[in-house]
Amino acid sequence: MMPAATATQVPSALQALNLLSCDQEPIRIPGSIQPHGFLLALPQDGERRVVQVSANLAQHIGVACEQALGKALPAILGERAASQLEAELARVELSAQPTHLGTVLVGKERYFDVLAHVFDRLLVLEFEVVTRATPPDFRHLYPKVGSFLLKINDVHDIIEMSAIAARQIRDVTGFGRVLVYQFDRDGHGHVLAESLADGYGSYLGQRFPASDIPRQARELYMLNRIRLIHDANYTPARLVPDVNPLTGAPNDLSHAALRSVSPIHLQYMRNMGTLASMSVSLVVKGQLWGLISCHNETPLPVAFEQRTVCEQLGQILALRIESRTDAGELEFRLEVRRTMVSMLAGLTQQNVDFADSLRGVFPALLHFGRASGAAIVVDDRLLTYGDVPGDEEVRELVQWLVANNHGEVFHTDQLSALHVPASAYSRVASGLLSMSISRIHPHYLLWFRPEVVQSIDWAGQPQEKSGPAQLTPRSSFASWRETIHGISAPWHGGEIELATEFRGALLGIVLERAEQMAELAEELGRANKELEAFSYSVSHDLRAPLRHIAGFADLLADTAGVDDLDKRRRFLKNIKDSARLAGKLVDDLLSFAQMGRAALHPCMVNMNELVRGCIQKLALDIRERQVDWAIGTLPSVRGDPTFVQLALYNLLSNAVKFTSQKELARIAVTASENAEEVVFHVADNGAGFNMEYVHKLFGVFQRLHRMEDFPGTGIGLANVRRIIERHGGRVWAESTPGEGATFSFSIPKDIVT
Repeated sequence: MMPAATATQVPSALQALNLLSCDQEPIRIPGSIQPHGFLLALPQDGERRVVQVSANLAQHIGVACEQALGKALPAILGERAASQLEAELARVELSAQPTHLGTVLVGKERYFDVLAHVFDRLLVLEFEVVTRATPPDFRHLYPKVGSFLLKINDVHDIIEMSAIAARQIRDVTGFGRVLVYQFDRDGHGHVLAESLADGYGSYLGQRFPASDIPRQARELYMLNRIRLIHDANYTPARLVPDVNPLTGAPNDLSHAALRSVSPIHLQYMRNMGTLASMSVSLVVKGQLWGLISCHNETPLPVAFEQRTVCEQLGQILALRIESRTDAGELEFRLEVRRTMVSMLAGLTQQNVDFADSLRGVFPALLHFGRASGAAIVVDDRLLTYGDVPGDEEVRELVQWLVANNHGEVFHTDQLSALHVPASAYSRVASGLLSMSISRIHPHYLLWFRPEVVQSIDWAGQPQEKSGPAQLTPRSSFASWRETIHGISAPWHGGEIELATEFRGALLGIVLERAEQMAELAEELGRANKELEAFSYSVSHDLRAPLRHIAGFADLLADTAGVDDLDKRRRFLKNIKDSARLAGKLVDDLLSFAQMGRAALHPCMVNMNELVRGCIQKLALDIRERQVDWAIGTLPSVRGDPTFVQLALYNLLSNAVKFTSQKELARIAVTASENAEEVVFHVADNGAGFNMEYVHKLFGVFQRLHRMEDFPGTGIGLANVRRIIERHGGRVWAESTPGEGATFSFSIPKDIVT
């Protein structure tokens, strides 16, 4: 790898630069070109007359700069060359990227390859000296591209692909050394592959510091994908005039093949023992992934056709790197996602405490985070697994995360660089991935990665490693080894994204658990109310008939010597009625309790048959009373037939009971339905009730009328509600006192049991 092709106008600027100005060096506006060709600039639009030339024009074609300025192309190049170029210019559509217009003869024996591009209002023509008299011949080069494609398609390892590319490009160009290197996340270049001629030193596996290629040079590598320096000992040819005559600003030569480079870079090449170099950019997903860097110990011209093939080989390699990277990324993400789905499945099936649920999947958590240790911090609880810092250190780390507001998901592979106390436990926790698992409380899930001691071989000691210095090209490229501590294996981008997704799923589980707890609390509150009602029943409703039994038994005993048989029969009847009432209370209590325990056995239920069966059972209660039954057409529903019949019987029995004081009782059963449920209505013209107390109607042992008027235990409607809710439905009532009541219940068409 070699530093950027940066530029200054005069060599004396080398002494004026310092390390801080490297990123500001004006590499796009060098004001000069390399001398193995010359440059003519014309207005992009309007009359084709030369407005700017390179100072070496006379050396190449014998025409002085002053004579060329303001002249048309024929006056400078001759009629034949100018006509050939004008024909090509009329045929092609130019852009900022150079286009090859052909090979022209200027004078009697000087041949040039001509490249053209338009930029900054100028049509720029670059003439490169060639020894051949014919246009570039790709017939012998394109088979190399085809061969490269065949070889690289069968390879899935990026290093092996790079090695094939290095060999192919050295074969095409004749360079003595070809390196393929990748930029790491800090911008350092890591040499993955190389191809060497005899006598060339190896840089395989070594790293070149990021400082060798400043920021603006990397940007330029994105704009111009190939750059060539024929001879590091060249003397640049300045532009005349020295600014763009149409804009008055220095010429931007970003896209020019002949663009001159920095004297610092040229000295760097000489220090490296390299007099010719070429670089091909490897752009992957719109980012500068790396470079193919070519070196030669002697000057080496590389013709346009050779450069074109190398540029295509670089593009093919970049595409294969991208596809291989995408495939590897997909495989990695699928594996991590499988682990995540497995964990979530285990967590959703457990009903234990959430922290304990996470502890149950600790091994999978380590696999998910590619970590050596994990910890869960929930309130005062701390659960750990694997290699982790001490308990107090983990708690202090969580306090630091909270205090610094490190967000929902935070990661670093150099924890001690951000949190100094972590240096005490960097051996087990140089890397940290933290996840907040509560939106309110400081609850965290932490993954730890151990320190990975790295030995990096640099191609010469980087300047930033040796302290402040004047910005000068490195003079030594001898291997220099650096040992790095306090860094873990880096966190993969897919791990961070899936950790964020995992956090969302965990919060969903926590929320679901909270909702379940709220439902349980609500159910518990309802159960407590029912228990209170049971207590009231035992203390009042059940005690009353038992007192009657005891009282009338005493009276019966007192009349043992009395011959009043009617009184004794009356006492016995009262005892019998009280005992029957007590028994019914016990039966109803048992029935109500059964509603919450018995499993449902749903099937299709014919509601018309159920109603007819209930009316037959009620015949004994009706006796001689006049009841007008109005039964509509009732749809079948899916439910437990025994329980649905019990609910229906309770409602019809209530209708019969509360119409007992009417001369003609009218009871109607109707139904309606929609897409989600079927609704049944039982209406009567009985006593009705005050809607102010409707909220009490379906409670256990809740009665809105005196027992003397309408006897009953007060459990029937509670049973109705429990049965219907077990089916996933709802129950309600409407009434006007003295005019009757309508009781309604719904049964979903898709019940959940």
